[in-house]
Amino acid sequence: MNKKNKIILIVSLCILAIAIASFVLIAISCSNKSSESAKDDTYMEATKSESSEDVSTQSAQNDRAQKLAQLESQLNIQKDIRESFNHGPKPAQYQKYIVLHDTEGDGNAKNVIDYWDGNGNLVAAHFVVNKDGSIWQCVEMDNIAHHAGYGNKGHNESFGITEDGRDDMKATVPIGSYCPDYGMNAWSIGIEMVHVGNGNSYPEAQLNALDLLIEYIDTYYGFQSTITDHKAWREGNSDTSPEFATYLKNYKSIRKHA
Repeated sequence: MNKKNKIILIVSLCILAIAIASFVLIAISCSNKSSESAKDDTYMEATKSESSEDVSTQSAQNDRAQKLAQLESQLNIQKDIRESFNHGPKPAQYQKYIVLHDTEGDGNAKNVIDYWDGNGNLVAAHFVVNKDGSIWQCVEMDNIAHHAGYGNKGHNESFGITEDGRDDMKATVPIGSYCPDYGMNAWSIGIEMVHVGNGNSYPEAQLNALDLLIEYIDTYYGFQSTITDHKAWREGNSDTSPEFATYLKNYKSIRKHA
C-alpha cells in the first residue's frame, strides 16, 4: 500500500472513530434526558399526590370545624370554668374514655358546680347534664378533672392507662388497698347527669342532650373515645344507676341511648 492510500485509510478510520464517539455521546445525552424527564414526571406525580392529600386533609378539617360549630349551636353549653378544678394537661393523645356519672342528687348543674367548688375537695366532672337537657361545663376538655377518683387494683393495666405524672393529685385521699389505681382522670372526660337512683327514670331531654354531647366530644377530638361508667372503674360504685343499664349498653355499641 502506497503512502497516499495509507493516509486515506488513517483519515477514514479517524472519521469513523469520531462518528462512533459522537453517536455514543448522543446516546448518553438522550439517556440522561430521558432519566431526568422520568424524575421530573415522578416528582410532578408526587407533588400532585401531596397536593391532593393536603386538599383532602384541609377539606376534612373544614368539615369537622363546621360540624363542631353546628353541635355547639345545638347544645348551647353554658361554660362556668373553674380553675380550681384543673389538675393538669390532657391533650388529645391522652384522651381514651368518656366516663358517665350520676350526681346522686336533684340539684341543677349550677348548684352542683357551686357545691363542688365550695367543699374544698377539688373534685368535678367536665360536664353536668340537667334533666331538661341543658348542659354546663366547668373544666376544659384538654385539662384533667378529678371525677373518677381511685379505681380497683389492676384497673390501670386493664384499662390500658398509666399514672404518668400529669395529674397533680391535689386533695386526693386514698380510700384503701383495694382501690390503689388513680389513672383514669388523666385519660378521660367526665360527664355527670343530674339523677337520683331508686327507680327514677332519665328524662328523654337529658338522654338526647347526652347523645349530642358524646357526638360533640367525638368531633372535638376527631375520634371516638370508649364509653364507660363510674362503677366500671370502681366496682360497687352507685353511678350510673341500674335504670341506666340498657342505655349504657346502647351507648357502648351505637353511641346513642336508643
